[in-house]
Amino acid sequence: MRPKQPRKRRLSVYLEPNLLVALEERAARRDHSLSMIAEAAVAAFLSPDDGERREAAIAKRLDQIDRRIARIERDQTIAVETMAMFVRFWLTTTPALPEPQAAAARAKGFQRYDAFLAALSRRMASSSRLARELAEDIASTGPTTDMER
Repeated sequence: MRPKQPRKRRLSVYLEPNLLVALEERAARRDHSLSMIAEAAVAAFLSPDDGERREAAIAKRLDQIDRRIARIERDQTIAVETMAMFVRFWLTTTPALPEPQAAAARAKGFQRYDAFLAALSRRMASSSRLARELAEDIASTGPTTDMER
């Protein structure tokens, strides 16, 4: 008959004082023995699944970042296209002014531009965004077509 082997074997380790204090505090908070906490830590360290879990968590985070970047690119494309359409429309529909009126128009343009910058600054400082408001307006009324204008 073979002698019974103990279920667990003893291991003596040396820990830095601050690490031992942290281990004792964790064991006290969880109401577990030092051996149980140390055993769980070693098991987690040696577990092959630990690396896979970390990799899966990183991959999930990268996917979220990728989706956010794609949304930013889409929003930027919409903003650039909107601005380009406006500029093309404005340039093709606004007639050139005769020289006597051009100076007054330039002066008025500078005033309007300053007012525009002030309004833009206020809007950027607030939490309200025009793109969000436009999306809400379109959702509530539905998009219009060129035929409806």
